[in-house]
Amino acid sequence: MKERISFATFLSNVQIRLFTWRRGELVGTDDFGNRYFRDRKAQKGSGRRQRRWVLYNGEPEATKVPPEWHGWLHHTNDAPLKPGDAFHKPWQKEHQPNRTGTIGAYRPPGHTLEGGQRARATGDYEPWTPG
Repeated sequence: MKERISFATFLSNVQIRLFTWRRGELVGTDDFGNRYFRDRKAQKGSGRRQRRWVLYNGEPEATKVPPEWHGWLHHTNDAPLKPGDAFHKPWQKEHQPNRTGTIGAYRPPGHTLEGGQRARATGDYEPWTPG
């Protein structure tokens, strides 16, 4: 399911969507629903790197790009890594986008939105006094 986006984001995406329609070749999608493209009309042997880009599912946020696709976008890998590839280790956690500024953001005890009360300092704290 596509995330909702603001009207301003929709208007800014019109140009890139037109470019994608005319010149883009779909390479794949990730678990977040982002779609990755490369230039269909890239000339081999011209000495220029092939253009690669992503269309985000929802608001554009760079932290929504998983590491395997990040490497492909920045020409580190020629092809995106597959889920069963040796790059993936069993101890690695699933990729999560940055949640700063959202409901899911971390708020430590004492944060104003978490009640504003924190535990008293322990006895090992001694404030500095000039003198």
